[in-house]
Amino acid sequence: MAPEPSGEALRRVLPEAEFLVVRTPLPADLLAMPHQLRGIVRHGTGLDMIPVAAATRQGIPVANVPGANAQAVAEYVVGSFFQLARRFSALDHTLRKAGWPASRKLSENAIELAGRTVGIIGVGYIGSRIARICDAGLGMTVLGYQPRTTDFPEYVRSVQIDELLAQSDFVTLNCPLLPDTRHLIDARRIGLMKRTAFLVNAARGEIVDENVLATALREHAIAGAAVDVYAEQPLAPSHPFLTLDNVLLTPHAASLTRESGRQMSVGTARRLLQLMKGERPLNLVNPEVWATWPYRL
Repeated sequence: MAPEPSGEALRRVLPEAEFLVVRTPLPADLLAMPHQLRGIVRHGTGLDMIPVAAATRQGIPVANVPGANAQAVAEYVVGSFFQLARRFSALDHTLRKAGWPASRKLSENAIELAGRTVGIIGVGYIGSRIARICDAGLGMTVLGYQPRTTDFPEYVRSVQIDELLAQSDFVTLNCPLLPDTRHLIDARRIGLMKRTAFLVNAARGEIVDENVLATALREHAIAGAAVDVYAEQPLAPSHPFLTLDNVLLTPHAASLTRESGRQMSVGTARRLLQLMKGERPLNLVNPEVWATWPYRL
């Protein structure tokens, strides 16, 4: 176990490791130092924590556990829709501190989800589950955007991202962090959203330009947001989000349930055991290394 998730600590333990289980971002240059790695497994889905290109150049297989936390994140996202629409936390706090009339007054602008439109950016494992819940469970209209993919369930209408942002009452980000998704939600795209719309980010912090979002929330250019992930984590005490009352903040906890933790851990262990036995692991993300991997059966 690395004593802490710092680059320095990871560099100290790397020479002793044959396999890495990744739960925190690896330094981009970690694999440039001497090592004896035979495989890397991501305890989860997001590969932005691993220098996959460097591993591939060195012939190191990388595997992950996609879908293990899909239900947990989907439930978090839909739960945040309810929180934003009904302001449960504010109702509770105000009732305790200011009394019944003040708390009831906060419901004057409450809305129902049924009949609203949800836009899902990234209709993969997580986005697909959100779509199913919103359609079958809540009676919402579902729009989806997924680059290079339009093969959605019949209840998801495929649209381009700008149309999705302009039409949706709730927008949820469920895409990976890639060079072309960094600051995907910028000033121009936030400007396309309805003033009554809500944005939920349970993907990666850098998909959104945080300063632009903070300004939009402060000026009520959109109604509110729920944010679980940030460009820099932990969230800095000086972060502008902390001064706003129309944003729900959580500490990268969308995927953290007992069930998802077990599924991710068991899946990770299974892939490690496969690699240790020289077997091709499930969800090998760089299959081009397999033919020349010296430890394969």
